Amino acid sequence: MRSVLFAILTGLVGAALLHIVIILTLPQFTGKDAYTRVLGLFEMDSFFALSADPGPTGLANDDPFLRVAVCGFSIDGSPARFRASGTVPFWSLVIYDANSNEVFSMNDQTSVNGNLDLVVATPIQLVELRKTPSERLAQSIMVEMPEEQEGYAVLRALAPTGSFEEAARSFLAESSCEPFSR
Repeated sequence: MRSVLFAILTGLVGAALLHIVIILTLPQFTGKDAYTRVLGLFEMDSFFALSADPGPTGLANDDPFLRVAVCGFSIDGSPARFRASGTVPFWSLVIYDANSNEVFSMNDQTSVNGNLDLVVATPIQLVELRKTPSERLAQSIMVEMPEEQEGYAVLRALAPTGSFEEAARSFLAESSCEPFSR
């Protein structure tokens, strides 16, 4: 009986200490999520290339064979359109919502003609786009972002050797992340 009481008391004291530690350290972690860091780049609606050294927000490109760019976007007023083209061995795009949940991902193998042409919109915006189809959107992939109105995109280009470095950097530099206008 005594050992059961001791185990319960130890568990309660441990839980209380754990809660105190969490409450005291929580302010240090608030605002350090990926979406907040992307917004800290002050580059809304355009891709921002990451370097190997952490920038002011702490975002960095850790992979020596990938060049990475991020873009924060909002589909509150209009859909967002992501475009890129170029000759790189591999590229991928991932769309995240503001809570860093993956909404959509694609790469050069799942794209049309190897080019990136993607429109992210709310369900209502997608209905409007489909009601009046545009020739400009004939090759575009339409993605629905149902709950969140804001998010960020991560575009990666592979540069496995130095000879691909310029092509990968050019691919990211010429990519666009902007509100879609009819």
